[in-house]
Amino acid sequence: MIDRRTVFEIHRLFHEGYGIRKIARTLKLSRDSVKRYLDQPNPPKAEIVRASKLDPFREEIQRLLEKDPTVSSTVLFQRLIPQGYTGKTSILREYLKEIRPKEKRAYIRFESAAGAQFQVDWGHFGSLLYGKTPRKLYCLAIIEAHSRMLYGEFTHSQKQETLHQALLNAFLFFGGVCSELVVDNMATAVTEREGSLIRFNEAFLEFLRPFRIVPRACHPYQPQEKGKIEKGGIHYIRYNFWPLRSFTDLLDVNQQFRHWLDTQANIRIHNTTGERPQDRFQPEALQPLPDFLPDCRETLSVKVQADFAFRFDGNSYSVPPWAVGKPVIVKANTHTVTVYLREKVLATHTRFWEKKQRIELPAHREAAWKRRPQEWLAVEVSRFLSFGEEAQAFLEGLNRTGQPIKKNLAKLLALHDQYGTSDLIQALKRANAHNAYGAAYVQNILHQEKHPKKIHPPVHLKREDLNRIRLEEPLLAEYDAFILKRKE
Repeated sequence: MIDRRTVFEIHRLFHEGYGIRKIARTLKLSRDSVKRYLDQPNPPKAEIVRASKLDPFREEIQRLLEKDPTVSSTVLFQRLIPQGYTGKTSILREYLKEIRPKEKRAYIRFESAAGAQFQVDWGHFGSLLYGKTPRKLYCLAIIEAHSRMLYGEFTHSQKQETLHQALLNAFLFFGGVCSELVVDNMATAVTEREGSLIRFNEAFLEFLRPFRIVPRACHPYQPQEKGKIEKGGIHYIRYNFWPLRSFTDLLDVNQQFRHWLDTQANIRIHNTTGERPQDRFQPEALQPLPDFLPDCRETLSVKVQADFAFRFDGNSYSVPPWAVGKPVIVKANTHTVTVYLREKVLATHTRFWEKKQRIELPAHREAAWKRRPQEWLAVEVSRFLSFGEEAQAFLEGLNRTGQPIKKNLAKLLALHDQYGTSDLIQALKRANAHNAYGAAYVQNILHQEKHPKKIHPPVHLKREDLNRIRLEEPLLAEYDAFILKRKE
C-alpha cells in the first residue's frame, strides 16, 4: 500500500494530462497500481485473519454452550484440555464475550414518598491554598429524595466528626430528618461488607440513633441505587456551581455555595419532577429533631506546653498561662477551636487552616507578662530563706503582720549586698526579738551598729532578668562541722 502523498501525486499528474504509463514512470510505480488508485483512491484494507488455537474447538464450544449458556470459561477450559486444546483461559474468556449476547439490565425508577429518604454522597474538588499550605477540598451533598431539595457543605476532610457535623447542619437546614439515609460504602459509614451482610460504623450508628434514622448502604458499583444524589447532587454541583468561580477560604466557598442553593439549585424546574424542589419539598413530612442535638466537633486531649499554647492540626493556640502543663480537651469545627479544662472554657479561637502558625489572644500574652514578677518573687524568697532560721522567722512575721513581701524582700536583699550575710542575720535576730517586722527596722539596726562593706557594683546587663540573678552564699559553719567530723 502506498502513502497518501503518492496517491495525491497520481491524481494531480493525471489531471495535468499525464497518461498511466508516464505517471508510472515518473513515480516509479507499476501501471496496475496507478490504474487501481485512479479507480479507487481509498481501497479497503485487507483483513488478515490469523489462525486461533480455538478454531478446531469452536463447534465443541457451541455444543457445550447449548447445554448450559452460563457455563464459565474455566469449566470450558477443563473440558477442552483432554481434547488437545493448548491455549489459555484468557482466549476462551474473550471468545465468550464475543459470542454471548450482552444482557442489558432494566432499571425501574423508584420515587420516594415525602420525608422517606435522604441520599448522601462525597465529592472531591481539588484544594484551597492558605499561604503555602494546600488543603484538600471536599463536598458532602445531601438530597431529599422526593423533592430533590439539595443541601451541601464544603470541608477540608472526610473524617468521622466532619461527616457527622455536615449531616447535622443538613438536618437543621431541612428542619427535620427522613426515616432512611442512603449512603455508599465509605469507611465512616460502612466498616465491613460481605454480600448482603453489612456492618455499619459504630460511631455512625451512635450519631444516627437519637434522630431515629435507619441507614441503608448501596451495593458496590451500583450507583443507580442512589441515582438522585449521583446526578442531582455532586454531578450537578461540579458542572453548575463550581466552574468559573474563585474562592479565598473555606468560609467563602460555603457562603457562595449557600447563595447558589437558594438562588439557583432549589428554585429551578427539575427535569424529572417538572417542579421546583423548593415548592415540592414538604417539611411537615419530616421527623422532628430531638430536643438535645449531639456535639459533633472534632475532639482530642492535649497538654498545654511551656509557651502557654497547645498544638492542634499543625498550629499552636494560646491559653491562659496558669494552665501550663495541664491536660485539656480541644473541640474544633470548621470555624472555631475551643479548649476546655474539665467543664470550663479556657479559650475560643478562630480556626486557622494555614499550618505552622501561632494563634494568640492578647489577654493571654498580657497575663504571661504579669506572671513574670511572681516567678521572680519565688526565686527571691528562696534566696532569702537560705540565710537561715532568723530569715525564715522574719519572713513569717512579715506575712503575719500583712507587710508587702515583694517590697520588703527587695530592700532586705539590697541590705545584704551592702552589709554582708553575717551582719544581716544579726540584724534580723534583733528585729525578731523585738517583733519589729519590716525592712526599715532592719535597715535602722544596721545603720546604727554596722558599717557597710566597700563593694564594687556588678556589671549591668541589658536584660533585666539577668541582672536579678543572685547566687546563694554557702554557710561556712556547715563546712567547719564537716571538717571537725572528719578529724574525729
